[in-house]
Amino acid sequence: MKAISYSRYGGPEVLAFGEVRDPVVGPDAVLVKVRAAAVNPVDWKAREGHLEPVLAPVFPVVPGWDLAGVVVRPGVAVSEFDVGDEVIGYVREDFLSRGTFAEYVAAPLRTLAPKPRNLTWEEAAGLPLVGLTAYQVLRRVLEVKRGETVLVHAAAGGVGSIAVQLGIHLGARVIGTASEANHDFVRGLGGEPVTYGEGLGERVRGLAPEGVDAVFDTVGGDALKASANLLAPEGRLVSIADNEVVNYGGRYYFVRPDAEDLRRLSGLAEQGVVSVHVDETFPLERAADAHRLNQEGRTRGKIVVTVDWGSDGE
Repeated sequence: MKAISYSRYGGPEVLAFGEVRDPVVGPDAVLVKVRAAAVNPVDWKAREGHLEPVLAPVFPVVPGWDLAGVVVRPGVAVSEFDVGDEVIGYVREDFLSRGTFAEYVAAPLRTLAPKPRNLTWEEAAGLPLVGLTAYQVLRRVLEVKRGETVLVHAAAGGVGSIAVQLGIHLGARVIGTASEANHDFVRGLGGEPVTYGEGLGERVRGLAPEGVDAVFDTVGGDALKASANLLAPEGRLVSIADNEVVNYGGRYYFVRPDAEDLRRLSGLAEQGVVSVHVDETFPLERAADAHRLNQEGRTRGKIVVTVDWGSDGE
């Protein structure tokens, strides 16, 4: 099958488009024909070797953890999905090798859920990782409650934009950091935008004089330092970007595959609670360009790679 892969760590130039081995479908997995796969910052971080302390590579590595596609063969122990079912997945294993930037993926059941019927393939592919991250942090870690005030960093980004929508759904007031160019976008999601950078603390205090009940940090660094001083008494702080958060009394969180959580997200998308903004798409063979754009860090919503099946994919 055709796929993107890399045989050594490096920049986008190590990504190659070509033939790789067809995936082996385990008993508790399904073979998915990929229609679209989203790009996430973790993809280029893995490609550069930053994840090796926790995820060992088995080269060649096919990058990508998000997908939307169609089941073409269930594993011998699978009764949950049938041939032709449309699915989404956060297909992460405990090593780097069998990613989603490919024509086919053998996806374990624990990583899959039905595709939201109202989303395009591209939108659906952009939901799993960012949606699960936002859902698990807000519901399970920060335990956001109705009437609380939540500060979300990078509110126009992939995780941040979903977090704003889910926070509003939970009944919270959501303040979101974003560039001036993205303020209207954040307002459209239901959040109250503030410009990040110098003076952030004063701007947030202007909206929430008593501080915020919870901070969802997706940036790290200076944003994380500023956040610690914006918490109300008993406020909670979580970062998905900087493990230095523990020095500020907060918690670092790494999203995990969860089929039930993903099913709930799919349902919320069908109800119109959450939507996915696709900023730009690239064909599979241009995945290196997609990586470059994502690494610039100025994306509104998601960047998605598509697999062209022609008439066979309809």
